[in-house]
Amino acid sequence: MIQKSKVGIMGGTFNPIHNGHLILAEHAREYCSLDEILFMPSGNSYMKDYEQIPDGETRISMTALAIENNPYFALSAMEVERKGPTYTCETLAELKKLHPETEYYFIVGTDNLFSIETWWKPEEILACCTLIVAARGAKDESAILKKAADLKEKYNARIILLPERKFDISSTEIREKIKRGESVRYLLPDKVITYIEKNRLYKEK
Repeated sequence: MIQKSKVGIMGGTFNPIHNGHLILAEHAREYCSLDEILFMPSGNSYMKDYEQIPDGETRISMTALAIENNPYFALSAMEVERKGPTYTCETLAELKKLHPETEYYFIVGTDNLFSIETWWKPEEILACCTLIVAARGAKDESAILKKAADLKEKYNARIILLPERKFDISSTEIREKIKRGESVRYLLPDKVITYIEKNRLYKEK
């Protein structure tokens, strides 16, 4: 019997990618015994205003620099290359079609656990992957357990709750610090900092 590969998907705007993303991905990989983590910068999401977000190629470049030293991390430009609005259900369906023997694990924050039913075709998302949920936000443990149980009952969802590990780093905070001329050292990889400085990202226009 062929052993199925287990691949985690770390999606996000990555505006910019930071050390919190990398720590979470490694934590999920180790806890869930994943073979690989696929970092997937988001394309033109129907849920976000992309006027204030750097183009896909810029975010792909930053992500590539951030993950280059981890052999378990890989980069996918699938969503950036797709024309029009991008939907998680379509991304997962495409991945399953390309790699039917792969088991996919979608890494999300607690906030996404509570909002996933507002996403496009949540039943298809939950049918295509296992959710790995990282503790994030102000929801208490009992509320998280109840929401996970509700999704399991309603959609037959497969959900893994990661042991709580707080990461007090946010892309919004980083952008604001850069705009104010403050140091972002140790918040994101040095090569990403150099790239941001070279390309004058997040500076006042």
